[in-house]
Amino acid sequence: MPSPLLAVKRVSKRFGATQVLDNVTLDIAESEFLTILGESGSGKTTLLRIIAGFEQAMSGEIWMRGQRLDTLPSNKRNVYTVFQSYALFPHLSVFENVAYGLRAKKVRGGEISERVGAVLAQVRMTDYAQRRPAQLSGGQQQRVALARALVNRPDLLLLDEPLSALDASLRVHMQGELHALQRETGITFVFVTHDQEEAMALSDRIAVLRGGRIEQLDTPRTLYNQPRSCYVASFIGKTNLLRAQVRNGIARAGNFCWPVAIPDGEVLFSLRPENIKLVSAAEIPREGAIRLKGTVRRSVFSGASEMLEVECDGGIVLKVRVATSAITSPEVSLEISPEYMIPLVEKE
Repeated sequence: MPSPLLAVKRVSKRFGATQVLDNVTLDIAESEFLTILGESGSGKTTLLRIIAGFEQAMSGEIWMRGQRLDTLPSNKRNVYTVFQSYALFPHLSVFENVAYGLRAKKVRGGEISERVGAVLAQVRMTDYAQRRPAQLSGGQQQRVALARALVNRPDLLLLDEPLSALDASLRVHMQGELHALQRETGITFVFVTHDQEEAMALSDRIAVLRGGRIEQLDTPRTLYNQPRSCYVASFIGKTNLLRAQVRNGIARAGNFCWPVAIPDGEVLFSLRPENIKLVSAAEIPREGAIRLKGTVRRSVFSGASEMLEVECDGGIVLKVRVATSAITSPEVSLEISPEYMIPLVEKE
């Protein structure tokens, strides 16, 4: 395996009596878009600030391309941060905001004009070069903040919830632009967010942070389809959590059972709502499939789909996602393939 661009090794951080990061270890590859996803207070912004050099870890190390990074001051790391507030200078034009870091480094004037012009074209802000931040929309200000970081040609770009101040439709639009920009530049992005859908849309991999520890690090598809813990299954999308007793290769929850290849004992399973199929009672069951009868107690309309709350025989209540207008009667038959029943590790 190639060496990672950035290696976070056993990093811990405490503020007073509060343990914010607890022995975090993380490798980030060249040209990767990695998202650190977590609730408020999970430690994600603190980890970003430690990588940037704005905070010091109490223990652990950070390495970049085989060289120790955490011993360097922030201005000696080729790491740049785009903040949630954008932090643009209100009295400077777009051009001068982007050029500011180059002027501070005493880059010659001709090179400044060339580099700023190129990066403004990259973020489609050339026509706004002489405007000031107050004359720009939120999305345009975000592009300027990105350009100001990219013009310095960083090895690593850190983004601390940069889309959170935008309205919903603009946020979705900027997600696409951000993803395309990262692919075009090839720069490694580390993106912090609490928004699961945003993380799933943008990332090559996602590190789910909980209470200062990485709960799971995987691709978006793996996180969704194969969550390892109860927390990840519940935090990423919607799921049904079913507690079953496993005996001799059979799991039993209420009135239904399915084959498993795990040790005996009490196990919690995750079942995504879209993996439950509505079927006709007269339809012949697929081989090995679980069949249940139930009654729709509630339906939540969400455009192209509806989320049903189905009370099944035996008292188990399942969330079932179906196409809109798929329900003609409150009495329904459900079919589930055992492969979609994912055993979880429970953590307090």
